[in-house]
Amino acid sequence: MLESELASHIRRNVTNSLDEDIYTGDLSAQLLPATLISTAQVNTRQQGVLCGTQWFDECFLRLDPNCAINWLARDGDWISAGQTLCEVHGRARALLSAERSALNLLQTLSGTATRTRLYADAVAGINVKIMDTRKTLPGLRQAQKYAVRVGGGHIQRVGLFDGILIKENHIAAAGGIRPVLEQAFRLAKPGISVQIEVENLAQLDEALQAGAKLILLDNFDLDDLRAAVQHTGKRAELEASGGITMENLREVALTGVGRISIGSLTKDVQTIDLSMRFA
Repeated sequence: MLESELASHIRRNVTNSLDEDIYTGDLSAQLLPATLISTAQVNTRQQGVLCGTQWFDECFLRLDPNCAINWLARDGDWISAGQTLCEVHGRARALLSAERSALNLLQTLSGTATRTRLYADAVAGINVKIMDTRKTLPGLRQAQKYAVRVGGGHIQRVGLFDGILIKENHIAAAGGIRPVLEQAFRLAKPGISVQIEVENLAQLDEALQAGAKLILLDNFDLDDLRAAVQHTGKRAELEASGGITMENLREVALTGVGRISIGSLTKDVQTIDLSMRFA
């Protein structure tokens, strides 16, 4: 993604977050004098991977363009419980009004990056990529995709517009694997990937014969994954998906598939516990 495109998504995320929180005005912040200047520190109560500093900054700068933010860590850094992540200096009212939106975005993206890093580290030394899916939190698609990359993962596709993934319903509606693949190859423009999901070894063979070069193996057990890799050889790249957990991840990677997609990277996010305290 281009830097300008990411900046646009950040602005949109922050606008939506601030709008739903502040709406017609922050009543609690009005308890403080409008001219009061304060400094606050952001600390983490948990270890993990820091991610989302640009979203955090945008929240405060939107409400106080003159505020100063000094980061002591950066996106991608492993952070430890009790660590001070940054200091924010500016109008007290703005700091209080932006606090929750900024922390919500920072802790959610840090949680996504942390989970991705744990999965990526679990297959270290094996020639396999950890992939995300489209199972993202509503409104945070691009943000979570960014967090997956920060955590060491890879992007399967951003949305329906930048890649073709033929699933069981496409196959059924189109009348079979060969006709739907033929249509996909005709529609796909340069740079658009065509991937097909298969549910058994017979479908895998049919997809290979129809010219598929990127195949998702849906809920294959370990024996079938190994058989699929052996049968396919170098004719196509294989991706394992479905039922992947931290407990079986390395075994799946060792079957020889080139990619493993995991919906829980972005779907089942456990946020990092952060707090902001005025000095």
